[in-house]
Parts: sequence; structure tokens; C-alpha cells
Amino acid sequence: MKDLTVFLNSLTPKFYVALTGTSSLISGLIFIFEWWYFHKHGTSFIEQVSVSHLQPLMGGTESSISEPGSPSRNRENETSRQNLSECKVWRNPLNLFRGAEYRRYTWVTGKEPLTYYDMNLSAQDHQTFFTCDTDFLRPSDTVMQKAWRERNPPARIKAAYQALELNNDCATAYVLLAEEEATTIVDAERLFKQALKAGETIYRQSQQCQHQSPQHEAQLRRDTNVLVYIKRRLAMCARKLGRIREAVKIMRDLMKEFPPLTMLNIHENLLESLLELQAYADVQAVLAKYDDISLPKSAAICYTAALLKTRTVSEKFSPETASRRGLSTAEINAVEAIHRAVEFNPHVPKYLLEMKSLILPPEHILKRGDSEAIAYAFFHLQHWKRIEGALNLLECTWEGTFRMIPYPLEKGHLFYPYPSCTETADRELLPTFHHVSVYPKKELPLFIHFTAGFCSSTAMIAILTHQFPEIMGIFAKAVLGLWCPQPWASSGFEENTQDLKSEDLGLSSG
Repeated sequence: MKDLTVFLNSLTPKFYVALTGTSSLISGLIFIFEWWYFHKHGTSFIEQVSVSHLQPLMGGTESSISEPGSPSRNRENETSRQNLSECKVWRNPLNLFRGAEYRRYTWVTGKEPLTYYDMNLSAQDHQTFFTCDTDFLRPSDTVMQKAWRERNPPARIKAAYQALELNNDCATAYVLLAEEEATTIVDAERLFKQALKAGETIYRQSQQCQHQSPQHEAQLRRDTNVLVYIKRRLAMCARKLGRIREAVKIMRDLMKEFPPLTMLNIHENLLESLLELQAYADVQAVLAKYDDISLPKSAAICYTAALLKTRTVSEKFSPETASRRGLSTAEINAVEAIHRAVEFNPHVPKYLLEMKSLILPPEHILKRGDSEAIAYAFFHLQHWKRIEGALNLLECTWEGTFRMIPYPLEKGHLFYPYPSCTETADRELLPTFHHVSVYPKKELPLFIHFTAGFCSSTAMIAILTHQFPEIMGIFAKAVLGLWCPQPWASSGFEENTQDLKSEDLGLSSG
């Protein structure tokens, strides 16, 4: 103890300045890294390492293991199954054209709007929709089967031209060229019309042979998928080129001719086109059919229903008047519809109210996630702006939803609890330059608060020791005296503080 006392007594204020300054620097670097890691991955790095590496060493996993068949294990299995179903990634019904829209964005900004994960999902979709087991019977289809698996866009385009050399009526080759090589919507529409001519011929041939064998039935399903895809994209081309009534007719005919293909969500394309026509009665008729309790919901369904109810009251709505006289029945219905929509997808209002900047929507979306909110707002913001007062009513009422669901991950009000997996999936679907919206908002981890406080306190101590060495020396003596209650040498610390001149501290006499 005596040696420790003598050692501590011999330390100069320079040592304490260096010690506290170094501690502040290190804790500051840890704080910056923790902050960056939390915003990128949504969790604390130190906490993640502690849980994954230290907890098993401390025996934490043993106590968390539940017996098979136990109530806790059954609840976990049920929760995992619910999360898997709710975190299913869906094809974006309004996805843009790669060549005419996504690539043009890259040319202008130098940024890639699509992630590798998103494009990989599209490649899987194309192989599912446009290929079958009988492709080897037609050389052009064999080439296209390889083309859909190619990762390099120029290689895919080259393969499409090779397929057309083998068969000038290869519909899927025209589809690929329209999607990826065409640089304008006009060019894409021209190629899709060629694809439609070839696709209808092949579809009629497949219909005649469908009962000959299971392989012919599979071929018919593939040719049906190709035909529906081509017609849908032609409808979207017409919508983008301003021929909205033509687009609506194509979509209605598709829904009548192929009613089993409801999983393609063509009704969402129809809703958007009808809103552009301001045919609100027709929009309500579509909602009456698809906004059913037995059918899966989407942001387009819920927010369009809210928009129609908002439209009847938004023009005369005033928060001050409503607070004085109360809400009318129509206003209550509109507010409830908004709350229902916000509960389904709480990310949408910030984009509609332009509190967050929009980006190009991805080719796949996660329902109730940020990716779905971007896809909805990208196409429907103009419809909300067109109705006077609609955004004002949304701004005044949307946050009231959260009072009804204080614990959204545990219990919902009109829907299932909000899935906890949306953030992870959205980070895979959305580009890195976009700041992913997270709900419910996560609190900063304990380690970020701790490192921020430790960095600030050590930096303050370093500055005080640098500026007032005598006073801090007395304070350090008092603290050390509590730890080592032995008499201090009279000449130790006080003499050393006299050696710390203003020149040593880098201070001028002025």
C-alpha cells in the first residue's frame, strides 16, 4: 500500500491530462462506431457480441431451452410461423421498367436503385413464370431458360437475340428486350406488342394440346403466365403514356379472362388507373370486391379506402372547428379509416406528407414494411394531393393510431401484431443510400448512452485538468486519499503541479 501511495503521489497533472484525454478519445471512437452500427443494422454491436458469444459461455442458453411440446415451445413455433407468413416478399404490382426507368435513373444519378437481393428475386420469378420442363423441345426456349439465369444484363440481352434468330416468334425474348434493352416506354411498348402477337399464337397452340400429357399442361400454364404478363405490361405502358382508359380496359379484360390469377394483384394496377381518371365510384366498386376480410390486405387497399372516406369531408375539415363541436359521423368514419390504414402500414404517412424523401420503388415489396410504403406513395401521392384537404386531415389524425396500439409488436387493434422482421427484409430490398424507416422506433441501446456519457465526462475532466491543474490536483489528492488513507508526502503532488507551466500546456501569457 505504501508503494502504491508513493507511486500515485509522484504522478503529475500531465499524466492525468493524457489519461483522461486518451480515455475520452477511445470512448468517443467506440461511441461513433456504435452509433453507425445501430443505424445500419438496428442493433448494438457490443450487445450483439455479448449475446452471441458471452451468453453461451455463461450458460445462458441452457436456461432458455424449453422442452418439446411445452407451452413456451408451442408459442415460439406459432410466433415463428406467423413471422414467416407476414414477412413474405411479394412482387411489386407497379414495378418499373429496368431499361426505360431504373437504368435511366442510374445514368442520371450514378446510383443503383435495385439491390442484388431484389434482382435475384426477380430472376427467380422469371424462371418460375417463363420456363417449364418442356423447354428442351424448342431450341429458342432452351436459350431463354439460360438467359433468365444470367446475372449480367448484356449477356441476357445477347441471349434474347440468339433466341430470336432460332425462332422469330419467341415471346419471352421480346419480353426480356422490352424490359431491359428498351430505353423509353414507347420502345418497350413496341416490343411488348411483338411479344403479344407471338404469345397469343403459342397460347392457342398450347390450348389445343393441353390434355395430351402433364407436360403439355405445364406448357399451357407457362404460356398463360407469359400472355398475362405481356398484357399487364402493355396496360402499364398505356397508363404511363397517358392512354388511361385503354389501360383500364386491358386490366378489366385480364381480370375477367384469368380470374384465378388474383395473386398477381392486377386490381392494384386498376385502382391506381381509376384514381387517375377520378372515377371514384369505380374505385369503390373494386374495393368492395377486394377489401374483404378473407383476402390479404395491402397498403393500396387500406389507404385507398381511407382516401375515399377522407374525400367526403376533407374539403371543409378544420381542426379548430372539430375541437369545438366534435367530429361528425362522416369525419369519424374517415379518421377510423386513416387509423386502420396507418395500423396496417405506419410508414406511408411520412412519405405522403413529404416528411421523408421518396426513391424509386423496388421490384419486390414487403407488406406492412417500408418498401411497400415507398411503392404506394410513389404512385399515389398525386392522388392524395388532388383531393383538397386530404393531406391536411391525414396530418392531423394519423399519429392518433399509436395511442390505440401502445405495444404494436405484441398486440394489434384491427390487424395482427406488427411483424418484427420488416426492418431486416427492407434493408435487403432497399438501396443503401436510403434511410430505412423503422417501426416501432427503437430506443438507443444502453451502450450508446454509456459511451456517450463516458466520453463527455472524461473529455470534461481532461479540459479541467488542462486549464486548472492546481485545483484538479487537490481534487485528485482528495479522491486518492479516500482510496489510500495514509499520510501524503508534503512535497509530492503540490510540487509537481508547480512544474506544469503555461508554456507546457500550450497557453500564451496573454
